[in-house]
Amino acid sequence: MIFLCTDQNGVSCVFLFLHRHSNSLISLSFPHSFCLFAIGSTISWHKKVQKQEGQMIISLPESCLLTTDTVIRSYLGAYITKWKPPPSPLLALCTFLVSEKHAGDRSLWKPYLEILPKAYTCPVCLEPEVVNLLPKSLKAKAEEQRAHVQEFFASSRDFFSSLQPLFVEAVDSIFSYSALLWAWCTVNTRAVYLRPRQRECLSAEPDTCALAPYLDLLNHSPRVQVKAAFNEETHSYEIRTTSRWRKHEEVFICYGPHDNQRLFLEYGFVSVHNPHACVYVSREILVKYLPSRDKQMDKKISILKDHGYIENLTFGWDGPSWRLLTALKLLCLEAEKFTCWKKVLLGEVISDTNEKTSLDIAQKICYYFMEETNAMLQKVSHMKDEKEALINQLTLVESLWTEELKVLRASAKTLHSLQTAFT
Repeated sequence: MIFLCTDQNGVSCVFLFLHRHSNSLISLSFPHSFCLFAIGSTISWHKKVQKQEGQMIISLPESCLLTTDTVIRSYLGAYITKWKPPPSPLLALCTFLVSEKHAGDRSLWKPYLEILPKAYTCPVCLEPEVVNLLPKSLKAKAEEQRAHVQEFFASSRDFFSSLQPLFVEAVDSIFSYSALLWAWCTVNTRAVYLRPRQRECLSAEPDTCALAPYLDLLNHSPRVQVKAAFNEETHSYEIRTTSRWRKHEEVFICYGPHDNQRLFLEYGFVSVHNPHACVYVSREILVKYLPSRDKQMDKKISILKDHGYIENLTFGWDGPSWRLLTALKLLCLEAEKFTCWKKVLLGEVISDTNEKTSLDIAQKICYYFMEETNAMLQKVSHMKDEKEALINQLTLVESLWTEELKVLRASAKTLHSLQTAFT
């Protein structure tokens, strides 16, 4: 966490409070405009800042970033350079993280490694029985992500074996699946974006990731806006806020306008009262309450698919999304009005009957989701009583369902208001 404070001389400071930290002294190479020190669990950047929009939160020199350049300059460089086919930038970063973590006190990156989470709460790290409790769309993405990481590990084992001369212990015990999973999650959840680079010793995959010590202590808030980018002139990664901050307030950044399922999948947390929160409607649920005798249904589905209206259909705080209502209006077209489908996609009103029918079906879908969500919350609650070892994972899943229920209730209220226009 980072807080904006003022010292006894009235100089503005940015204080970072760490949850996991040893009682050792930490020092890094920073510009003279910063004085970085840490004793116990407090780290401070002393820097004069303006309490106004556009102020600099943190400027981290390029020398403090952990990139593929860092890896190639290290003892791993010779092994990466000669390995064929060239390893990916992601593999280079993950290998370095695992190796440095194994080095322990001998690692120059120990201070940074010690403040990293010991374990992550992304779905790829959850127990299978907990993943089964996720919303269907998120569960599918979580399983796909897990398969990707498992394949990443399997395809990297030969490269890990080539590193045996660097270690006394067997590389299989060092570069285990759990170790690589930890490194993969570290990069996936904490890396910042740099301009694309290309090195002959690495594969053609985009080399755009960098780990930035201390920047990742800034927590996410969907209600703030920041500008974060690498400054080519100062050779520093800079974060500026477009919001105003008062003394003693925690300073937040925004990872992006992500809904809670995306935040859970990529970062392992859920944002309470997230303005971007939504509930996704699948194709199967979309047609669940439509007449099965509609002979034009397949053609309607094909039109929606061809025009990109079969995915990203959602309920939000303001009710059903425009895309969802548009899809329902097309699906609800009567046989004699089917030729008007292009007008529907353009947002034109075909008839009051079509408008009312689409709202009625939207309400039925919303109520279906509310019932499903309440049932899942009860299931999670019962499992929390039975599986104490999984309490933290289950609590996180519970918070996701709770936030989705809030969104659905808000949508149901909006739908009720819209329907009154037709009564």
